[in-house]
Amino acid sequence: MNKPLLILVAGGSASGKSTVVQEILDKAGLDDVLIIKHDDYYLDQSDLPLEVRYQTNYDHPNSLDNQLLFNHLTALMQGYSIEKPVYDFVQHTRSQKIEHVEVKPIIIVEGILILENEKIRNLSDMNLFVELDDDTRFIRRMLRDMRERGRSLDSIILQYESTVKPMFHKHIKPTKRFADVIIPNDRKHDIAVDLIVTKIKQILGERK
Repeated sequence: MNKPLLILVAGGSASGKSTVVQEILDKAGLDDVLIIKHDDYYLDQSDLPLEVRYQTNYDHPNSLDNQLLFNHLTALMQGYSIEKPVYDFVQHTRSQKIEHVEVKPIIIVEGILILENEKIRNLSDMNLFVELDDDTRFIRRMLRDMRERGRSLDSIILQYESTVKPMFHKHIKPTKRFADVIIPNDRKHDIAVDLIVTKIKQILGERK
């Protein structure tokens, strides 16, 4: 098997990273793709009481086990399978489940802070940043966390004001400078998607 194509996709919380990735894959006609969520590499907190876990700053780089992700990506790039952790956002810690993951020709890693780590960036073939205005991201995040993660409105607002918004401007937004393409998700972005699709096909063609 040829070396997999590794793409990193960053952007603020609820900026639409997964939607844009799917749009790229659909337009490129690609389906043999491995998508990894950086969220699954949040540190295990099972040794802490639940009320302490609530205080975790999930928007800070230190909340993530980037060494484990780096090791896993290195293994995948060499053609080996991995045993990937799964994060439980209701219990605020790693799940007991482990996911067996086989390597595929294209690997995409999505996460708000995925471009922050230099070692991981150095493995990548292409870096993307999905951009959306703060107000729209907050509304999307609020609806998602209430529906999917069982959060109360008060807790969502508190977390957003205390960590999500300030950490975005301190740690996430600055990583735009590492992106090869910045995709505006608040308006039409067909040209950006077309350019990315063309580049993906070019790289895959060169590796045959």
